[in-house]
Amino acid sequence: MRKIKLLDEFKEFAMRGNFIDMAVGVIIGGASGKIVTSLVSDMVMPLISAITGRVNLANLAVTVALTDKDGAPISINYGMFLQNILDFLIIALCVFFMIKLINMFRRKQEKKAEAEAAPSKQEVLLAEIRDILKNGKE
Repeated sequence: MRKIKLLDEFKEFAMRGNFIDMAVGVIIGGASGKIVTSLVSDMVMPLISAITGRVNLANLAVTVALTDKDGAPISINYGMFLQNILDFLIIALCVFFMIKLINMFRRKQEKKAEAEAAPSKQEVLLAEIRDILKNGKE
């Protein structure tokens, strides 16, 4: 009995609109991740490399005087860290502009809906005349 109730609750949760919307968002986000990765690695980073004199952030590293158990020198790859920070900032900037664009369209739609919902001046005037006539008959 308890298992059936739990299963019913799960079905209700899974079929709720928010869950479906979230799932679609995750799928679209995963697909758009490739686009943003390509934007960063194929377009932005070559520009940054050209500006900075052909420096590739991902290759920046510091080798320390220590070795691992196989005798290979240990290096601190701070360039990859900087690259990941730059990737994050570009992704955040892209998401920011996407949301800004979506909100702009949403505000236009809301203004349009408000304009359509608001009665025209003629309707307001006719309603006032109707109310005056109603009050005059009583």
